[in-house]
Amino acid sequence: MGALDGIKVLDLSRVIAGPYCCQMMADNGADVIKIEAPGGDMNRSFPTVIAPGLSTNFLSANRGKRSITLNLKSPEARRMMHALVGKVDVVVQSFLPKTAAALGADYPTLAALNPQMIYASISGYGSKGALKNKPGYDTMATAFAGIMSLTGEPDGPPSRPGVPAVDMATAMLTYSGIVSALFARAEGRAGGQRVDASLLESAVALLSFRGLNYLQLGSVDQREGAGYNTITPYGAYRCADGDILIGAATQANWRNLCNALAAQSMAAEPLIEDPRYADNSARCTNAGPLRTALEAILAGATMEQWLERLEEAGVPSAPINTVDRVLDHPQVRANEMVIPAQSIDGHSMDLLGIPFKMSATPGKAGNAPPTPGQHTVEVLGEMLGMSEAEVHKLAEDGVI
Repeated sequence: MGALDGIKVLDLSRVIAGPYCCQMMADNGADVIKIEAPGGDMNRSFPTVIAPGLSTNFLSANRGKRSITLNLKSPEARRMMHALVGKVDVVVQSFLPKTAAALGADYPTLAALNPQMIYASISGYGSKGALKNKPGYDTMATAFAGIMSLTGEPDGPPSRPGVPAVDMATAMLTYSGIVSALFARAEGRAGGQRVDASLLESAVALLSFRGLNYLQLGSVDQREGAGYNTITPYGAYRCADGDILIGAATQANWRNLCNALAAQSMAAEPLIEDPRYADNSARCTNAGPLRTALEAILAGATMEQWLERLEEAGVPSAPINTVDRVLDHPQVRANEMVIPAQSIDGHSMDLLGIPFKMSATPGKAGNAPPTPGQHTVEVLGEMLGMSEAEVHKLAEDGVI
């Protein structure tokens, strides 16, 4: 039994944030019906395409759903969408406000049809203000919210994070908002309600202490690369065969690091007594020569050898893995973050796992994402009582 068994969701969203939010609901038992335009969600053709109508982008956010197609420019399709809204618990959409209104998918319209519905709206720049109708995408939000100004090497240009962090954060925050609203409804504290989330608000929240450094101290943080300007050594350091992350954030960590290095090389013995490295402030001032000294020693052994020694010494450290090494790692596999899913042709494909686990109502990943309209006949028959012949007539008329 899943935590969201019995909950019906209408997924009107596109790209990553909304679809991944809905995938999380499907993973936890909800019946998620994805409405796509005839021909399919535009995300199906985003890089990297691995088969006609199927991209890795789409695969990452749409498993476990049922797909129907509706041409929402058609009045008949909008009437059918409204009929479906009356039978679900949750609607998730990511249209611009003016587009949602034009398609009859805005909150006032749908709430009038189903006052108990939880309506989640995902936008680029929030539901208020002059930019509320501005399209938003992960990279643009990353730039606008200051994250890009903090990412990259100090002497290099701003850089985007290597993953769609803002999209994914927005998906998870929208999921938490929806589940909170469902809980309030179940407890009788509210009926239906609107949940607003945006890439901008998620990105600003991700600033975390960086934002507080400005609000409380007036300090505007700058790019620091893989480490921190205020803690040394803390960052990426080169070994014989690759880079590792070392985080000696305390004086005890520093002493343990020096001892671990000295066990490999006599050149490390003077470090602990060198006044240039006496405390964190001194090490930050002399970060350049310290890096040179550390990497000269680290070059004498492999990543694996150093990580074993640092682990034994109690020094926080980690390999800087490539994606293949991460997804093949026994720890990742042990926590079921790579899981099989059945595709429509019966073959199994590996997808990323469910990122949180529950003991009493564990999530269960569904089948691989559907083909466009794969479940149109099934869903319209089940929820609207339409015959197969009626559905085929709708296709002939360009409604689905």
